[in-house]
Amino acid sequence: MPSLIDIRRRIRSVKNTQQITKAMKMVSAAKLRRAQDRVIAARPYATLLRNVLANVAAAAAADPDAGDNPLLAERPPQKILLVLITGDKGLAGAFNSNLIKGAQSFIAEHANNTVTLELVGRKGRDFFRKRAARSISGDYINLANKPSYDQVSPIARKAMELYSKAEIDAVYLLYNEFKSVVSQKLTLTRVLPVEVPEQTTTADYIFEQPAAEILGALLPRYVETTFFRALLESVAAEHAARMTAMEAATSNAAEMIDKLTLYMNRVRQASITKEIIEVVSGAAAE
Repeated sequence: MPSLIDIRRRIRSVKNTQQITKAMKMVSAAKLRRAQDRVIAARPYATLLRNVLANVAAAAAADPDAGDNPLLAERPPQKILLVLITGDKGLAGAFNSNLIKGAQSFIAEHANNTVTLELVGRKGRDFFRKRAARSISGDYINLANKPSYDQVSPIARKAMELYSKAEIDAVYLLYNEFKSVVSQKLTLTRVLPVEVPEQTTTADYIFEQPAAEILGALLPRYVETTFFRALLESVAAEHAARMTAMEAATSNAAEMIDKLTLYMNRVRQASITKEIIEVVSGAAAE
């Protein structure tokens, strides 16, 4: 049976841990608010850009040169680039492990193809660097601290350049999409070749420049925006997952403190009862 000093020391240790998890929850809650605002602000722009792309593509369909855009060229997916977006830190529940498992499942499903990894985030980089160093084409860390368009666009341009040169045949994005504070969705999206969305409106637009030329300028921006939005979604989902995990850890610490306090009281009561019995037994023996 542990002594009272050991139990008190353990209670003090759990209380210190509880203070840390509670502080981390509050920090994640503050960061989540800002990240959530950025995600909500980015979604309408992405939707509008998608609609514009659909309208321009419909107008350019009559131009035979529009189909020559390298970002629209479809090839048998022999060489695939998988862009995996994970977090730079842990203590976020199953946020990073689900992404890594999803990437491993993707690689297993495409065992007959050559899958190259482009890793965004320290956790994914550290995991696959030890296991698949030859199939990593690049890694990026600390993008989630202050995600900006200028930081993400080079990754998208690199993928577009590789695809345009036919060094890869498809580009996929794997990330956690932010749904709510308690829900994140593992999302796998094919970015290249660009799948032109269907036209949702029947408005007759008048273009100052040829539609094929506008389409050629719009497709790279569309790909870059897709990458940037995925990073924003991932950052918000990570803060939400960490806040939920730290809240659960704080509650578990409170339960453990209650159990340890009850156990300490029982040990102390048993010790007092034992001392009383010894005193009474000694007095009776005299």
